[in-house]
Amino acid sequence: MDALDQFPDAPRWSGINHLALVTPDMDATVRFYVGVLGMRLVATTMAGPMRHYFFEMGPRNTVAFFEVRGTETFAKAAGAPSDRAIQMDHISFDVPDEHALEMLRKRLLAAGSEVTEVVDHGFIRSVYFTDPNGIALEASWWVVDGTGRPADLTDPSLFGDPEPVPAVEELRAGGLRQVPETRLV
Repeated sequence: MDALDQFPDAPRWSGINHLALVTPDMDATVRFYVGVLGMRLVATTMAGPMRHYFFEMGPRNTVAFFEVRGTETFAKAAGAPSDRAIQMDHISFDVPDEHALEMLRKRLLAAGSEVTEVVDHGFIRSVYFTDPNGIALEASWWVVDGTGRPADLTDPSLFGDPEPVPAVEELRAGGLRQVPETRLV
């Protein structure tokens, strides 16, 4: 039995409304996200004592920052292990094609930002860099786009894990047998 049979219909997701990150310096954050990355600042507010600013990545999709003065930041390369407790590894921003990825790389270099060469992951190609807060960032374009269409869980160009987790095997067999319960902190 599929564990989801008893659930109401899932929402029609339309992207990420916002990712909420932390910065100790909103001015430097605005200068990087608007000036270097070319994102538009689309909203600002105060959330208690903290500034909360939103930068547009695409229609109805933003990355947002809370300014927490004096907060400790640290740098960690995307995908690299860390001895610190972390919940997020990095953010990857979508670009439409390889030309846009190359132009972003050139823009980052022109602004004095360190950035990797283009890395070929098979179904996506990416560059990696950091923001002034040490947050690991990536920009990617889909070479083989698995989004916006039914998933073919047998397609080796998109599903290349030779030993997938049990949930993937359940999906291949027709549906999840169980889902986790979560609690508010």
